[in-house]
Amino acid sequence: MKVAIADLQAQYAALKDEMDAAVLAVLASGQFGLSEGVARFEEAAATVCGARHGIGLNSGTDALLLSLMALDLEPGDEIVTTPFTFVATAEVIALLGLKPVFADIDPVTFNIDPAAVIRALTPRTRAVLPVHLFGQMADMREITRIARERDLPVIGDAAQAIGCSHHGKTVSSWSLLTTLSFFPTKNLGAAGDAGMILTDDDALAEKIRCLRVHGSARQYHYRYVGLCSRLDSIQAAVLSVKLPHLDDWNEARRRNAAYYDAQLSGIDGLTPPCRRSENVHTYHQYTVRVAVGRRDALRAFLADRGVASGIYYPGPLHLEEAYRYLGYREGDFPEAERAAREVLSLPVMPELREDQREYVARSVRAFFGKE
Repeated sequence: MKVAIADLQAQYAALKDEMDAAVLAVLASGQFGLSEGVARFEEAAATVCGARHGIGLNSGTDALLLSLMALDLEPGDEIVTTPFTFVATAEVIALLGLKPVFADIDPVTFNIDPAAVIRALTPRTRAVLPVHLFGQMADMREITRIARERDLPVIGDAAQAIGCSHHGKTVSSWSLLTTLSFFPTKNLGAAGDAGMILTDDDALAEKIRCLRVHGSARQYHYRYVGLCSRLDSIQAAVLSVKLPHLDDWNEARRRNAAYYDAQLSGIDGLTPPCRRSENVHTYHQYTVRVAVGRRDALRAFLADRGVASGIYYPGPLHLEEAYRYLGYREGDFPEAERAAREVLSLPVMPELREDQREYVARSVRAFFGKE
């Protein structure tokens, strides 16, 4: 049996007629830029996420970039974030001449540890950028308290966390700016790159809408130095078809995760992911920990049985060559380093069939001699 980590063909097949019609309608209209269809999707997505504004962009990376650009930061200003994340989180900080300052993670959730955030703060800190990794939110009650005491804005990287909540509040409710990615394999994925910024701040929303169109408030009049980062009409059409299914897809991910929890608990050398009671988890990834020295063997064993898996992420950013200039060394962030050696993500997509799910669990159990 073959089991993919994501099955975009199956998702498309289930929605084919509606998606084809939506894309063909855009092609027939000749309106490919910031059209009425884009505006309708922005409004619908913002409503689902509990935000006043949703500003569509051409990637989740640009959502992070424009969020920082909107804050009028200066070169050398420090942004506290996590080293255990996709590179885009730190990349945009560095691209703007700002300084990424890393803080270690909570070993249970893989998210940034509020106590480590406090230790990372300096007089040059200008913002905190937590990442809500794998579909579970960081400890935002504590992080927002820390930021509020120091009058620091919070940018929430929710690329993997659409549909999440924390203490009953939506992911966008906890940050001044919240960024989404609609990369095809995300819980809500486009047919290519796309992203969004969510905010309740009217002035920031207006500024970001200018920044995404070369800094212009109206054609050929430039208020800011901006860039070209527009959500196009075809991607908005695809996302508009998929958005009504998001809650059901996230619930299917939770069912698959609950099945794995039951089947994989109590295995010596493997730790299933932990969901904090205050969080609604959407399981963008179902990420287990495997005892050091056995993770790669398990992955190879699964591959031999046709089961795909992923390592997110194989190396913490502070040890990557591109960020060596920051001066960090091995051992500076032990929890992030340990996670990079132990994590393995299993298929949890909503299209996962029961027989596939059972096969994945049996295969993992077989590796550990439990079958």
